[in-house]
Amino acid sequence: MAARPGLVRRFFAGLWRALNFTRQLVFNLLFLAIVGVLVVIWFASEGPLVVAADTALVLNLQGEIVEEYTIGPREAAVAEALGEQRFETRVRDVLAAIDAAAIDPQITRAVLVLDEMGGAGSATLREVAAALERFKASGKPIYAWGEGYSQPQYYLAAHANELYLHPAGALTVRGLESTRGYYKTLLDKVGVKVNVFQAGRYKSFSEPFTRTGATPEAKEANSLLLNGVWSIWTSDVERVRKLKPGTIDEVIADLPQRLTVAQGDIARLALNERLVDGLKTRNQFRDQLLQGGAPRSQDDEETFRQVSLYAYLRGVRPVMASDAIGVIVAQGEITGGDAQQGRVGARTMVELIQRARQDDSIKALVLRIDSPGGLVQASEIIREQLDLTRKAGKPVVASMGDVAASGGYWIAMGADEVVADPATITGSIGVFGLVPTFEGTMEKLGVNVDGVATTWLAGATDLRRPLDKRLAQSLELVVNANYRDFIGLVAQRRNSTPEKINEVAQGRVWTGAQAKERGLVDTLGGIDVAIKSAAKRAGLGESYRLEYVDPEPRGLNRYLSLFFGRIALAVRTELGLGGLLGSSKAELRRDLDLLLGVRINPLAAISYCFCELQ
Repeated sequence: MAARPGLVRRFFAGLWRALNFTRQLVFNLLFLAIVGVLVVIWFASEGPLVVAADTALVLNLQGEIVEEYTIGPREAAVAEALGEQRFETRVRDVLAAIDAAAIDPQITRAVLVLDEMGGAGSATLREVAAALERFKASGKPIYAWGEGYSQPQYYLAAHANELYLHPAGALTVRGLESTRGYYKTLLDKVGVKVNVFQAGRYKSFSEPFTRTGATPEAKEANSLLLNGVWSIWTSDVERVRKLKPGTIDEVIADLPQRLTVAQGDIARLALNERLVDGLKTRNQFRDQLLQGGAPRSQDDEETFRQVSLYAYLRGVRPVMASDAIGVIVAQGEITGGDAQQGRVGARTMVELIQRARQDDSIKALVLRIDSPGGLVQASEIIREQLDLTRKAGKPVVASMGDVAASGGYWIAMGADEVVADPATITGSIGVFGLVPTFEGTMEKLGVNVDGVATTWLAGATDLRRPLDKRLAQSLELVVNANYRDFIGLVAQRRNSTPEKINEVAQGRVWTGAQAKERGLVDTLGGIDVAIKSAAKRAGLGESYRLEYVDPEPRGLNRYLSLFFGRIALAVRTELGLGGLLGSSKAELRRDLDLLLGVRINPLAAISYCFCELQ
């Protein structure tokens, strides 16, 4: 029989159990309190939204404007309930709210408040701007006010009928750049050798691992791209602001002299150059709206009657129609398997496309692409499913967003028609393979690698040793074969020849307008153009609804996602918090993922484009 523990030991054991019980109780109570708050917010927001007459829709956009959230609804809801800033707004929500408000007799004006808006791609900005123009075309004015305007914020604010800036604010319009870090010197110091195999002399994604700066070819291609997008940006702003063509470039070129005239006052400079209509504080802006006929809010007499974006969106009723146009969003890097939030997983995309194909109410499919590409095999698997959908009699239209390049362009080849915004970044028809080896690192660490294998290939994938010449030769053959397949596929789908496609391929990136000139896209326009084309191809006329085909969480996760998704919308309505992720950190994480991810399959070919503009 075991001896009974001593009194002291039993005392401390009991004390520990009591402390542990208290800890668990406190955390459980805290969790239940958070859930309780979320449930209260959920049910409090369930009632029908009643918009009073003569109400202003306040478009308080927050964070990055994206095609699809890159975090799940549960994470978003909990973060917002805890007071953490949210950092994304879906473009589809913005478009739905603006278009609904344009035909809503209760909404008589819109107000843009963009201080918490983060970044957005050029094509996304143009989508929102087009919706703002539709709103104005309905006879309703738009007013914009900001403490300051970043370049993306100003692009949208410029579409207002009246645009105001805080007297102490700043308006930052500087142009576009495309820069990135180059790691060769660092990799040399730690003994990492990066073996690169590529098809396409403009395919520059692997350059940061093998060079200390960009090649002349990369700079040439990027300059043409940047100037193309910037020309669209400045032309759009100068048109809606009724400025002389070239005004923005002239202001930037002569900034020191013009700032001298404004005595160093950036806000005054913006007013002098007619970039804004006036300088007003927030209270002055509110007073002007009230004096202009906007009724006072019943909740706060100091401001005008208004409804926020997410509060209004909660009350927007979907179009009731039996026939639908299905919309699938492909946002992010293309990978194999199931999609993580913010990525395009081949298996997930196959399930979505099959679901749309088998749904009798969906008469046509629009694939909305915002992707720089990824794995060649995954891209082809997705394209095959789109091809099957076309052959099943359902029209497929590809709608290119900010980026549809490399693998993103590959999957578009499964569509009957390719629609791109003039500012879309597309093309980059090229393939590369990348294998880092760490024999130099092992030597620096004093580590030797030795062993036996049944075949040369079994040990060839050990990245601690130099790359076997036979593996290098094999990878070169795979990359070249994939490139031939790529240009062959494009030639077939674009009614061209591989030779002609090769002239505009080589991994080179183009704007949507440049791609249209070279026969790589069919039509210029936004997602609304793609949807109308899909409806016309399906013979639907004007009576149809949109149905976004989104991934369905499985099992318990399905109900949790529905629950937290509803809460996330409610919290956004109540709190309206915003934030932003650092782009430099995202770039470094992406580059490291690419460099280290080849351990899974060194023979995998990649069709990816580094084509982000800042």
